[in-house]
Amino acid sequence: MQQNQETALDIRGLRTEFKVGGRWYPAVRDLSLDVAENETLAIVGESGSGKSVTALSILRLLPQAGARIGAGEVLFEGRDLTKLSEREMSSVRGNSIAMIFQEPMTSLNPTMTVGEQIAEAITIHRGASQADAMAEALRLLKEVKIPSADSRLHDYPHQFSGGMRQRVMIAMALACRPKVLLADEPTTALDVTIQAQVLMQLDELKEAYGMSVVFITHNLGVVAQIADRVAVMYAGEVVELATVDALFANPAHPYTVALLRTMPRADRATESLEPIPGSVPPVTAMPEGCAYASRCPLKQPSCEDKRPELLPFDGPGHQVRCPVRLEQTRG
Repeated sequence: MQQNQETALDIRGLRTEFKVGGRWYPAVRDLSLDVAENETLAIVGESGSGKSVTALSILRLLPQAGARIGAGEVLFEGRDLTKLSEREMSSVRGNSIAMIFQEPMTSLNPTMTVGEQIAEAITIHRGASQADAMAEALRLLKEVKIPSADSRLHDYPHQFSGGMRQRVMIAMALACRPKVLLADEPTTALDVTIQAQVLMQLDELKEAYGMSVVFITHNLGVVAQIADRVAVMYAGEVVELATVDALFANPAHPYTVALLRTMPRADRATESLEPIPGSVPPVTAMPEGCAYASRCPLKQPSCEDKRPELLPFDGPGHQVRCPVRLEQTRG
């Protein structure tokens, strides 16, 4: 976080657990992150790293059976969201903190027009009349650049393309002018051209609304376009935290380096892409030491003995969870 910026969202020591075979296992482990006002923090990692679970934990949208927040705080406007009642949380969700989900077709109600769905949040959280809420829904559809918004307001989700449905989801998320927007892989299902348009629009709307954005993705190319800072997650914990410029110029953790090597680049042949061998360990079999050790080219015997800490690396705000890289830097 940059100096002199107020903190919009502060996550401290978050542990989210899932129940498997009668035992609780942490899927997010001692996670601490903050997001400044009007900042975009990207959370990056492959499937199973804990990115989406983190977002669902913030809004307490985890399934009640088999999932729980075992420890930690999620501080927003002086309140710990993990301690609020369900009624208090319902006044936060979609209002002060909104979320855009990965697949809009499963998030939109097929029996309601898009105008009705956008207006619903405005009437619930703002107490507006139906006529005023529909007028605001129309304004939002125009703001997210839905063509012929006046007529499309009365269409159903199945009548929209994937890219247009995602724009509707953005309009719904912005309906109550949230202070924090959680975007969970919102461009994954879109082609590259539409993806670029949606990313540009999200960035423009962030500036216009003065929002903070937590952008969850597995795509480092997207990160380069939209983020101010990046948290790289692996096996439920942050393994590297840096500004976007520092991360691309001087990646520290071996996992970050490996992710960057999987990125297609215009100046490099496709054959040179390097897949990461192995997979993220399951929550039921998390090693005692470094979770990445079994896949890491820098592994030392000590890596398997003790879980490493997230420590300052090279430059302000740059942190890494890798004693081998820290030792190399000092040497």
